[in-house]
Amino acid sequence: MQSKCGLNIGGLKPGIPIIQGGMGVGYSLHSLSSAVAKEGGIGVIATAGIGCNEPDFTTNYKGANARALRKEIRKAKELSGGGLIGVNILGALSNFDDKALISIEEGVDFIFSGAGLPLKLPALLSKVPNSHTRLVPIVSSGRALDVIARTWMKHYDYFPDAAIVEGPLAGGHLGYKYDELGDNMPKLEDIFLDVLKAAHHLRDTYKRDLRLIAAGGIFDSADIRKFLDLGAAGVQMGTRFVATHEADASLEVKELYLRTRPEDVIIIKSPVGMPGRAINNSFLEAVARGEKIPFKCPYHCIKTCMPSKSPYCIAFALINAVQGRLKDGFAFTGSNVTRIKEIVSVHDLINELMSGV
Repeated sequence: MQSKCGLNIGGLKPGIPIIQGGMGVGYSLHSLSSAVAKEGGIGVIATAGIGCNEPDFTTNYKGANARALRKEIRKAKELSGGGLIGVNILGALSNFDDKALISIEEGVDFIFSGAGLPLKLPALLSKVPNSHTRLVPIVSSGRALDVIARTWMKHYDYFPDAAIVEGPLAGGHLGYKYDELGDNMPKLEDIFLDVLKAAHHLRDTYKRDLRLIAAGGIFDSADIRKFLDLGAAGVQMGTRFVATHEADASLEVKELYLRTRPEDVIIIKSPVGMPGRAINNSFLEAVARGEKIPFKCPYHCIKTCMPSKSPYCIAFALINAVQGRLKDGFAFTGSNVTRIKEIVSVHDLINELMSGV
């Protein structure tokens, strides 16, 4: 399947203009990412909480995550049929550098990074000889892209290989203020055009190309076509890939997506200081009532988290859900989850998405 949009990230050209979003704590590991890559898209392994299936996850958090990350990258590359594999690393992770270095050492094609400005990311490439990993920041404004690009160029002579523009309809933690996510939230189209304007200025200044990828609320082929027409080189999609047979989440979570109603999709105040979009349930209702779910923090995984003041551990809450223990946690989701009607294969989903592009 040949791309109709010319998506080119640092000289690497996927067959289709679709990047599967990185969804942490076990939603997108080697099974999902390799299936997407095999179909010509870019498969992405999420590194947040990646060691949750390791036996020593709670006693050796750092080691378990490092071991699991290497395993998942190697399995994904083995199963991808030579397709493109990336990782998503949250800028807020306290072991960001370790995960980035492991990913570069294992030869991933891309590092996608948001939830903070990854201003020092290019410095890590020089620590791994002959690295070919491309660096792609995730931004929600033209100003953020401008700061990242100019900082990278000034200190490392490195220009972003592309940038993902994420709007407020995405799932999980969001790069917006809580009060920006109400009825008058900004539209992805407007955010994209703002970032596109910044990208044009950067191209003129540095004489280098900068492709943009739209993300956050992309659901079907009409959405893909709309953003390609606006000037995007491709799109990133997360929520739709959860409801696939190959997604690494439990069947319980996939079935939860199918029965979610519009009123179930809410914005929460995460213990790590960022708003997030989630599916409401008894766990979150208890939190909203002010109840505290006791926990012991095995590792300060998020820089902005204050365990002593947090009502619950979001890592364990998300892990419980992805592994099917929904009473003891909750699931993140994008805004369009209620439009998903069935669990399908990655192959069939991508054929559907590309049918009108």
